[in-house]
Amino acid sequence: MTDQANAAAFDPGDDDVFARIADKYDLLCDIFSFGIHRLWKAGMARRIAALNVDTALDLASGPGDIPTRLVGRSGAPRRLIVTDLSPKMLSLASERLAGQDHIAIFRLDAHTLDGIDDNSVDLVSISFGMKICDRERVLASALRVLKPGGHLLNLEAARIPVPVIHWAYLTYMDICLPLISGIATGGDRSAYDYLLKGIHTFPDPVSFSEEIARAGFEDVHHTNYTGGIVALHEARKPDTKSTAP
Repeated sequence: MTDQANAAAFDPGDDDVFARIADKYDLLCDIFSFGIHRLWKAGMARRIAALNVDTALDLASGPGDIPTRLVGRSGAPRRLIVTDLSPKMLSLASERLAGQDHIAIFRLDAHTLDGIDDNSVDLVSISFGMKICDRERVLASALRVLKPGGHLLNLEAARIPVPVIHWAYLTYMDICLPLISGIATGGDRSAYDYLLKGIHTFPDPVSFSEEIARAGFEDVHHTNYTGGIVALHEARKPDTKSTAP
């Protein structure tokens, strides 16, 4: 994989990082974002619920951050498929989502989504996972499984529009993230190297919107959160019925 395709140059076959940090994942997210990641994820969950779809597929779910925030929310998907590559992360998600009969949990690769039928889901979501994936492949798979007119939502690191503030943010992350992750993981500072690289090299929101459009989506737009530290991208798979003669 190239850096252009995968911002973090992360290969799960080479590094089972998520198994090592799964138990500390929430704590690390709280420290790095001063707890604001909870507001970002709540905002994404609200947006998913507002679309009021029948079937949603959450990619790279980790410990179930987005699905957990959808439970009991008015307008939440009637059926929710929770996926991740890491068995340890899926184990945590299963514990959090126990007793939710409308939720199915599977170990799936977001690049291929093997086992998910074409044109079968109304919404595909992914939060903070795109930076460690081959974006082109994930977008192609999402387009394949979405029904015509279906929605794509992606929450990911962005770029603060004011250059000096963005520089200050990156400087904070460069200094603090390796130090804190090293302490929290017992010296395994490499556990979050992928995150730093992904934050630095992930495309700005306009460029990423263009990638989504090139992948075949329409109505592509984004909303900045917290001054542009992250952005929520939304798009739709073209509705072939509306274009038929």
